Amino acid sequence: MSNDAYGQDSAALPAGVGGYAPAGFGPLVRAFATLVGHRRGAGGSLAIHRHGEPLAHLWAGSTGDRPWSAETGTIVFSATKGVTATVIHRLADRGLIDYRAPIAEYWPRFAANGKGAITVADVLTHRAGLSSLPAVADTAAESLDHELMEDRLALAAPDRLRGVPAYHALTYGWLLAGLARAVTGRGMGELIRTEVAEPLGIDGIHLGRPAAGSSTDYAPLAGAHLSAVGHPVAANVLGRVGRHVPGALGAAARCLFVPGLHGILDGEDPPILDTEMPAGNGVCTATGLARMYAALADGVTVDGRPYLSAHTHRAIRRVQTYRLDHALFYLPMMWHLGYHSFPLVGARHGFGHIGLGGSFGWVDPASGLSVAYVHNRLDQTTLAYDQPAMAWVLPLVLSGVRATRDRAAGIDRVAA
Repeated sequence: MSNDAYGQDSAALPAGVGGYAPAGFGPLVRAFATLVGHRRGAGGSLAIHRHGEPLAHLWAGSTGDRPWSAETGTIVFSATKGVTATVIHRLADRGLIDYRAPIAEYWPRFAANGKGAITVADVLTHRAGLSSLPAVADTAAESLDHELMEDRLALAAPDRLRGVPAYHALTYGWLLAGLARAVTGRGMGELIRTEVAEPLGIDGIHLGRPAAGSSTDYAPLAGAHLSAVGHPVAANVLGRVGRHVPGALGAAARCLFVPGLHGILDGEDPPILDTEMPAGNGVCTATGLARMYAALADGVTVDGRPYLSAHTHRAIRRVQTYRLDHALFYLPMMWHLGYHSFPLVGARHGFGHIGLGGSFGWVDPASGLSVAYVHNRLDQTTLAYDQPAMAWVLPLVLSGVRATRDRAAGIDRVAA
């Protein structure tokens, strides 16, 4: 797409970068071109909205056999959690769920093994004591049966981390899906469509494989994925760590690792696309994710109708716990109800969710800014480089907004 269509106030885009951005976003555009536009067989997209209106949209790279486009989406891993939480807030908004109520009040089977007092808020803030994946799945293949996972979690016993934040990397999604199914009789894939995508006019947020006829162009994962954990020695070590090592290392292994995990991500058409994993297999475009978070900034849909009530908005903006997360190596996640803040420049007063590999969606209600970044590279050799993408994206976004505002003020002064 030519940038000329956006007028003289648009930044000139480097070769290989599509989309548009205001002139003040030059540093962000150059960083995006450098860090995303030169990946072999991979690409990404960045979308920025302000008060619900598109401000910038950039894309670069490829999906392997074709260029990345405005409609390209890919698996965003744990950024899916923010979408799933939004479904729960829609149900709470209609009085179908109370955050303070025990989950067993809606899902009686969940009361098994001493879980009768665990609340909806406990799950949304990762304090349910049910973060262990091996506790409910013996293999990764079992984890692809989402209704089986919901049922096993209903019967599971909480662990000793009940009551403190301990990241529920995959179990989070099935817990909330089981709750939503008990309340509505519908699965999370359908609910994401009817409670998020359709009310907001989005064809860029899906749970698993985009439906036939969707405009979303799926980009397969590029890179070596998590092949290292598939080595028999590595798998044996991780299994032992999860079972026997106390503290954050053991908790991290338990919440993420089960034998065969790497295999569900492999191939052009990976098995993870054909299940409902509401904590990790959302397929999103950057625009779709940015539009959803824009609705969490101002609470309205594309046609001006309310999306969430003022009461629910106040609830989701509030940090629920400042305690360090015991499964994320004691990071200060500052959990909201299903989202997190982070002590980064520009992120402290907003909220959203980061996924494995660095894809994320984020909103700052005070400024009306919503930002989403998605990409398809997943490689253990570059994970330390890719994961903290939010740390360079958000500061450059905020600098671009300030530069654009200052430039507009200067033009107004000249005109006066």
